[in-house]
Amino acid sequence: MVVKSVEGKQLRSFTFKDEDESQEVRAVERRTLLETLASQLPAGTIQFSSKLEGIQRTDQDEVKLELVDGSQLMAKIVIGCDGIRSPIARWMGFSEPNYVGHCAFRGLAYYPNGQPHEPKVNYIYGKGLRAGYVPVSATKVYWFVCYNSSSPGPKITDPAVLKQQAKELVKNWPSELLNIMDTTPEDTLIRTPLVDRWLWPAVSPPASSGRVVLVGDAWHPMTPNLGQGACCALEDAVVLARKLATALKSEAPSVEEALRSYGTERWPRVFPLTVRANVVGSALQWDNPVVCSVRNNVVIPKLVRLGPLLNHTNFECNAL
Repeated sequence: MVVKSVEGKQLRSFTFKDEDESQEVRAVERRTLLETLASQLPAGTIQFSSKLEGIQRTDQDEVKLELVDGSQLMAKIVIGCDGIRSPIARWMGFSEPNYVGHCAFRGLAYYPNGQPHEPKVNYIYGKGLRAGYVPVSATKVYWFVCYNSSSPGPKITDPAVLKQQAKELVKNWPSELLNIMDTTPEDTLIRTPLVDRWLWPAVSPPASSGRVVLVGDAWHPMTPNLGQGACCALEDAVVLARKLATALKSEAPSVEEALRSYGTERWPRVFPLTVRANVVGSALQWDNPVVCSVRNNVVIPKLVRLGPLLNHTNFECNAL
């Protein structure tokens, strides 16, 4: 990992194994991950383009799902892993995620003849503005630009406008970042407001209601500052699968108890991570020149110890 200033000055460089033997970084394109998971399922298992319109319980202890195309599904168990704007979470009484005051441009640069970058996580810190990039394959490099904004702003769908706005923010920054942005196909560009939901104990609804349960961003959306959002969703899946398998193979515990147990086990993991990601993001988005100077010249190069800061990434799956 390499951290630089906007002038290109290296503030810190380290390998994760040197900081903590248990650490490593694997950057995986989301599409590749999803296709790999989906390929393990029987053909026809997944029904695509099935946006949810409504959800209601039936007298037969089942849940009826109404889709926008008019079709209906009857489900014995509903696992809502439908993202930050989850209609299932809304139905269960969860509040809308809160905007945290930052927006992010993201893109996936493509090099058909092979990307030239070393396997490093690269960060560049400015004043109320930061960027980063990391190779995700032999031909693709993921990048982001995160900036302060008092409001999420209007939704922009024109990719040419998105690229122009992103480049304008970092126009005088290190050339390798700008070159990566120039090499990005427009159909991979997005701009999103960063949001999260803090699952306060005794205030937030539980993760499950009867035989309906939430997973990932639908339950605990968090900002991407720790790189743990999708990771936590995978952890959720491991724990939930184990709980459900036990319940379905025996009479006890019941499915409802298994879902409650999943929520109880996962909450102490996801709530602190959500708060921590928010705090880290706020610190990295400082725009005060004096504070940023202290951060770049003292805190990052001399005070920060990476090992303790990275222990949140450790999660023991055990045998699947």
